[in-house]
Amino acid sequence: MPTDVLPEQAKAPSPGRKPARLGAPRRPETGDGAVAFWMILPAGILFALFYVWPFLHGFWLSLTNWDGFSEPRFAGLANYWRLARDPIFLGAIENNLIFVLSVLVLKNILGLALALLLNRALLGRAFFRAAAFIPVTMSFVAVGLLWSWIYNPVFGLLNAGLDAVGLGALKQSWLGDAHIALYSVIAVDVWKWLGFHAVIYLAGLQTIPTDLYESATMDGASRVRRFWHITLPLIMPIVFINTILGLSGAFVRNFDIVYVLTKGGPNHATEVALTYMMTKAFQDGQMSYASAMGYVLFLIVGLACVLLLALMRRSRLAV
Repeated sequence: MPTDVLPEQAKAPSPGRKPARLGAPRRPETGDGAVAFWMILPAGILFALFYVWPFLHGFWLSLTNWDGFSEPRFAGLANYWRLARDPIFLGAIENNLIFVLSVLVLKNILGLALALLLNRALLGRAFFRAAAFIPVTMSFVAVGLLWSWIYNPVFGLLNAGLDAVGLGALKQSWLGDAHIALYSVIAVDVWKWLGFHAVIYLAGLQTIPTDLYESATMDGASRVRRFWHITLPLIMPIVFINTILGLSGAFVRNFDIVYVLTKGGPNHATEVALTYMMTKAFQDGQMSYASAMGYVLFLIVGLACVLLLALMRRSRLAV
């Protein structure tokens, strides 16, 4: 019996075995799933311990009466009904909405304008880009203390500057007047985060091919038409990203700047949900009531983000 095997015979599949198809995806081996499970397990445990469990436990506490020391007593939805009738909390939510709308408009418009300016070939462009981003790196406490001196009605830089240019009639107690204190805080928040949003816009502008601008210029399109028909449509995803970042930041990251500048005053004129939550939790000892505020705020922010994402998806499908 011949022992030599032809190459064609060596490559031929056995009768009981199906030939492997070219380009067919390889099925994972039995051990691959176990390896993936053990690799993901530590991260899953940490996520459950530090995110899922605190979230569920905090919601349970919002359904109780708890002062932080004694045993929690179940109260059902009493804290949420109380929130619906709390004028200070409702005023804080109103201030939050004013804060959010003002911040979103100003950060997007001024951030895009700054990005367009920094995208041009200017002398010392790298210096101006770094200078625009410096406030982002500063702590909220430092920013708050800096602007509390600028806003000081007696020897503040802002009122002194108005006097110097002959506009002394516009001098105000910027943080002491209940009608303008909230807008003064908003201006500080916009100043701090303007460079952050400008950098995101700048990154989006640099992805637009220059050939589009050159072709539009050759066709006689003005700078305004180039912006409306080339720049703005191509950076719409960046606009949505900046909007979501600004929305979440204005709702859940405005505690520091408000607390350092005004502590929610005067007469709750700058009170936001986070400052009122902190007051109820750590000064009044109403932990469960403060927890209920947190979940109401979470629901508002979550719904707003979902609506923005749905709007973004719809606009992309329309394009």
